[in-house]
Amino acid sequence: MALKIGNTAPEFNLQSTGAKSINSSTDLKGKAFILYFYPKDFTKGCTAEACEFRDQFEAFRNLEIPVLGISKDDIETHERFKKEHRLPFDLLSDPTGEVCKSYDALIPLIKMPKRITYLIDKDHKISAVFSEMFESKGHIEAMLGKLQK
Repeated sequence: MALKIGNTAPEFNLQSTGAKSINSSTDLKGKAFILYFYPKDFTKGCTAEACEFRDQFEAFRNLEIPVLGISKDDIETHERFKKEHRLPFDLLSDPTGEVCKSYDALIPLIKMPKRITYLIDKDHKISAVFSEMFESKGHIEAMLGKLQK
């Protein structure tokens, strides 16, 4: 079950593409952001979702909303995925699945990340959630819809 609207977003510190790490409590302090979890780089649904975020990225940038993708893939795989699909946002590696688990974004039996997207507000509260494993485009539409209200 996803975190609920109004819950405080769990903090994280993960290795990111671009040879850096992102700490939510310092690097994103006072900023709203999109955090989307996905199962695996280079799979059909995950590629479609990443490319949809890429294609709509300008709308998020205009609203000053960073987009971050998280899966259990390693950084090397993320770097290849980002480069091949020209993704203008960072991908974070959660190899242990601990951050996925803290966001209720881990499928229990198989320990694979779910496809779930959170809009985190500037106070780091959950502002919107969209969870649909087989619908990649709906995640972006739901977040843009919430942001444009």
